[in-house]
This record gives sequence, C-alpha cells and structure tokens, in this order.
Amino acid sequence: MIRDRAALVEQARESIAKGSKSFAVASKLFAPATRERAWLLYAWCRRCDDLADGQDLGSAISVVDDPHARLAVIRDLSARAMAGEATGDPAFDALGVVAAEVGLPQAWVDDLIAGFALDADGFSPRTTDDLLRYCYHVAGVVGCMMAVVMGVDPADDATLDRACDLGLAFQLANIARDVGEDDAAGRCYLPADWLAEMDVPPGETMRPLYRPRIAVLGRRLAAMAEGYEASARAGTPALTLRSAWAVLSAAGIYGDIAREVARRGERAWDSRVFTTKADKLGWVAKAGVQAARRASYADARTRSGLWMRPGR
Repeated sequence: MIRDRAALVEQARESIAKGSKSFAVASKLFAPATRERAWLLYAWCRRCDDLADGQDLGSAISVVDDPHARLAVIRDLSARAMAGEATGDPAFDALGVVAAEVGLPQAWVDDLIAGFALDADGFSPRTTDDLLRYCYHVAGVVGCMMAVVMGVDPADDATLDRACDLGLAFQLANIARDVGEDDAAGRCYLPADWLAEMDVPPGETMRPLYRPRIAVLGRRLAAMAEGYEASARAGTPALTLRSAWAVLSAAGIYGDIAREVARRGERAWDSRVFTTKADKLGWVAKAGVQAARRASYADARTRSGLWMRPGR
C-alpha cells in the first residue's frame, strides 16, 4: 500500500530542506498545492541522484562499484511508481502520487533515467552538443516536469522549451561549480574539444599549471548558463504570479553560483561556491518585483541558436 499522501509530503519537505537550501527557499513561494507537488517531485529526483552517485541528500559524489545495478533499481522502482504500485520507498511513492495528479509523461521519466544511464556508462562529452544533451537528461527534463507541476499544458511546447532552458542553466552552473569535485570522483563534464582547445590533457584539469585555462572554461560555462537563464525568464508570463516568483527566485539564486565561479577565476575551486541566506532572501525580494512585471519578459529573447530539447 502506498503511504499516506500527507506523510509523503512531509518526508519530501524534509528531503528538499536538507538536500537543496536554494530550491527549498524558492519552493516556499509556490501556492500550497503546487509547493507540495514540487516537493514530491524533488524527493524522487534527489533519491535517484543519491542512489546513482552514492550520495546522501546531495553530499559529495563517490565512486560506486555497481552503477548498473543501481540504475536497475531506479528503473524498476520508477516503473512501479508510474504504474501506481507501492514501491516500499517513499521517494518513489512520491513520484507515483505527483505523476498521477498532474499527468507527468512517461517519456520524461525515461529521459531523466537515461541521464543516470549516461553516468553509469562513464559518459564524458566530446562536444558542446554532447554536454547540452547530458544537461537535458539530468536537469532540462526536470524543468519540463516542474512546468507541468505548475499547471503548464504538456503540449505547450513554447513554455516547455523555456522551462527546459532553466534546467540547462542550473546544470551548467552545477558543472562549473563542481569541476574539482567531479575530477576527484573520476568524472569530467568539460567537453573534450574544449580541453583540446585549451591544450589541457585528459585527467589533468585540476593541476595548478592548467587552472588559468580551466578558469576560461568556467567562464564559458557561466556565460552559457546566463544565456539559458535569460531565455527561461521569457517563459514566466505563462505562469501564475506565485509560480513565476518561485521560478525567478530560483533562477537568480542559482545564476549567482555561475556568476561567482566566473568572478573567482582560477580560484573558483579552492572552496565550494554557494549563496548565503542573505543572498537567497535578496533574490526572493527582487524576484517578487520581477514576477509582478513578468509580462515584460515575453519578447526578451528568442530561442534562435539555442539547443533544442529532444522531440522538438
């Protein structure tokens, strides 16, 4: 039997509070029903991440010796949840609840799991397109899911494109911030052709000799994130005021991570970049004003030249 919905919501609330202070702050701005569904979706995404990477609520990733076995668990429990079955794991039961309530497409669940499969196979991008394809699978599709949670029609491609763009922006910021952590875990999400351009040998991204060159790539990732963040803002007129407020708050908070990586240059990986509580609250205030004026974003940026999500 699937656990009581209220209990699942409470566990999901605890998951986001511990796993992502940035998203937890932004989620409080949603209307109550949307907020609960956002928490339920987050709980599943967080649990999948933790299973795949040997993490505990977003702690540092570790090298796991059974990535494909972990992937099989994610696939099995997600399939059972989408079929409306009890899974024995509250985070997967949470997926079942939110999917039934808002009509999450099965294809999007499959797309996210495909991102975990890429990591299980030791994925590392060769080109910018490879990088963006990976970002779609691990974050862009979550943006699409969140849009539906906020009431966007799954057939509204224009708004879903913008939602996907915000997920891409978040993941590019993550990659820029985590170059050092990823390197320590034997991973690299900097495209091979970027490293060749900078004359950085594979596996040596964190050597002091190459830090100035990697800083160039950190700024490139930050600039890409900023472009996708700007595109995402143009989707907010399609949202309710409270949903737009939450989205714009998250965009600003996470955007600051990428901007700080760019500002620090070669010192960006000496310590982990984060936003302070004051920074977060500052963005909540600024985003409130932006949300009230969101109509001005409608024609702020076209998608010309931006990467297209699968199926578009």
